[in-house]
Amino acid sequence: MTEPATLGVAVIGTGRMGADHVRRIHQVTSGARVTAVVDVDAERAKQVAARVDGCAAYTDPAAAMAAADVDAVLIASPGPVHEATLLAAFEHDLPVLCEKPLTPDAASALRVMEAEQRLGRRRVQVGFMRRYDAEYVKLKSLLETGQLGRPLMVHNRHRNVASPPFFTSDMLISDSVAHETDATRWLLGQEITAVTVLRPRPSANAPDDLQDPQFVVFETDGGAVVDVEIFVNCGFGYQVQAEVVCERGTARIGDGHALVTNMAGRWGGTIAQDFTERFADAYDREVQAWADATRRGEVTGPSVWDGYAAAAVCEAGVRALEDGGRVAVELVDKPALYGD
Repeated sequence: MTEPATLGVAVIGTGRMGADHVRRIHQVTSGARVTAVVDVDAERAKQVAARVDGCAAYTDPAAAMAAADVDAVLIASPGPVHEATLLAAFEHDLPVLCEKPLTPDAASALRVMEAEQRLGRRRVQVGFMRRYDAEYVKLKSLLETGQLGRPLMVHNRHRNVASPPFFTSDMLISDSVAHETDATRWLLGQEITAVTVLRPRPSANAPDDLQDPQFVVFETDGGAVVDVEIFVNCGFGYQVQAEVVCERGTARIGDGHALVTNMAGRWGGTIAQDFTERFADAYDREVQAWADATRRGEVTGPSVWDGYAAAAVCEAGVRALEDGGRVAVELVDKPALYGD
């Protein structure tokens, strides 16, 4: 059997996430290579491209997509420009791995979904990397066995050392809780139907005017209740934890106790300091799975529907944060292209 050709990838966006994906594809991913990088900052694009033999630098995504050695696109640019880049990729009929968010709002995500439907086949995998994390995968597999009975509640904790200077209160939901949004839908196999956001007293460590922490509650169409503590200025580390409470037992991930030391009258371990450390393996698995599927002519993983659903839930969450009370999530009917 003939081995599929090496996949030539254009990475759009060379900031922290994009540059890390360039490194990943160049050093970790098998069967793929970076043939182009794109950034509005021409000098930064050139600097990143110089790290990879045979990689060209561009400032225009469409120009990179038209290159003969580009077979697929990885989008790691800011969310507001994702829609235009995705539509350009559709015009070139290129498979895409798009970092979350698919787009910043449900209306633009719906336009992308309608455009993909016109193609008649999936072209996009959305970068919800927790679906590739070993602990989350193990939890998902356990829930699917039914050993614990039906899931009744899920408790999530999502903590960051400190928020970046541009972070707003809305972004705690749209940029951070977006991960719990997708993880909830995926773990439970249920859609989120309503969101409530409670506002504890802001931490003294939070910048002025930032509502941090927040306590977010999801309701699902399967009758589950899910809570998310989002605390982006906890000061001590990066933590992502989830506990599913079922009829006959519970299951918890994210305790981070792979290594515990005992010395000098103390016991303990380390806490990851950011997402690139905590989810490094998940990102590696995600990109490898995308490259493997693309070389087989397939598109797997989180779909445009998943990106749209997450955007709709986050929009409801932002309204709940701003206006108070419970906000219903409104979704269009799920197209046949994305399965049951």
